[in-house]
Amino acid sequence: MTDQAPKQATLTIDGVDDPIELPIYSGSVGPDVIDVGKLTAQGYFTYDPGFVSTASCDSEITYIDGDNGVLLHRGYPIEQLAEKSDYLELCYLLLNGELPTADESAAFVDTIKHHTMVNEQLRSFFKGFSPSAHPMAILCGVVGALSAFYHDSTDIDNPEHRKITAHRLIAKMPTLAAMSYKHAQGQPFIYPRNDLGYAENFLHMMFATPCEDYKVSPTIAKAMDRIFLLHADHEQNASTSTVRLAGSTGANPFASVAAGIAALWGPSHGGANEAVLNMLDEIGSVDNIPEYINKAKDKNDPFRIMGFGHRVYKNYDPRAKVMQQTCHEVLEELGVEDNPVLAMARELERIALEDEYFVEKRLYPNVDFYSGIILKAIGIPVEMFTVIFATGRTPGWIAHWNEMISGPYKIGRPRQLYKGYTKRDYPS
Repeated sequence: MTDQAPKQATLTIDGVDDPIELPIYSGSVGPDVIDVGKLTAQGYFTYDPGFVSTASCDSEITYIDGDNGVLLHRGYPIEQLAEKSDYLELCYLLLNGELPTADESAAFVDTIKHHTMVNEQLRSFFKGFSPSAHPMAILCGVVGALSAFYHDSTDIDNPEHRKITAHRLIAKMPTLAAMSYKHAQGQPFIYPRNDLGYAENFLHMMFATPCEDYKVSPTIAKAMDRIFLLHADHEQNASTSTVRLAGSTGANPFASVAAGIAALWGPSHGGANEAVLNMLDEIGSVDNIPEYINKAKDKNDPFRIMGFGHRVYKNYDPRAKVMQQTCHEVLEELGVEDNPVLAMARELERIALEDEYFVEKRLYPNVDFYSGIILKAIGIPVEMFTVIFATGRTPGWIAHWNEMISGPYKIGRPRQLYKGYTKRDYPS
């Protein structure tokens, strides 16, 4: 946001003689914003349920143009990053603002690899959870608990502490995610291996056992790396805004990220790809798809086709285009094209891209639609989908938290339109 406001907006209010002048700021790209901060002193608040028209901060990390299907990380289009980069390089970019040199990349990867283990006492922490507990419930708890183990990196005013914390969170999230899965399965935890890449390591910790190793397919590892990459950041969404809001109180980064995980757990946010698979289970068969398409078109029917359309994108989600290609690569690698659930998904995809109703309303398949199909094909249970989303989103959360903490910031404090009782006396 520029320091000087080149333009002004004038707000005229009925019954008030003097209009209110509000500064207008321009970003490097995107719509201008009207600074309404001075309204409070005039006795007014703005009213914006869901904050759909409110910029809560300025940021240099991610830009989205939903109408044109554009997603930029530090200026780089997501399509180019998905084709030419990998997840850990994107993590470095989000955290540092620039792509790493070869030496910087090697040092960063080495640092992440050597932070993947967690304190052994955390193994006991898992015993407190029921084996039937949802993995996201476990992840919320254990990530918050990290602040009890790593006191040497919770000084939010120390840049070096913030850097160490970022590395620890990115490195340990796959380990904690895999441990959450193993706990539910009643299987022993598998330690991370420094000879494996980031996505390979996660898959190995998920599927290997002490009595049988797990050989990770390069195609599957690449698909998992892309899932992490495509979920790494998405501007001021509900969970990222939650991390910023929690962090604005001075909460340590582990607690702030745990708050983001809790927000991500909601089915309207991180649970969307899980909802896709639940929807396919409800449909039951390719033969039933026409019936459910008609239900989705009926305004009086509550049924919705999950995995199509997006709150921000009114065009094709650019992440979905990349994920579509990856999805087809995985299905070909695994030879599971005949799976009835995947057959339903592919038929829905075909209909959505051709049916006039979907095209007119711009209900294109989104990234959650394809990621859910990929994860199911790999053999990852539905309840782990949001955990994987959280793992991928970690660098975005910590980058936004660090960006806020690094400069002047205010504690978040939304206001309200009060519609309750006025003052009344307690009955005698």
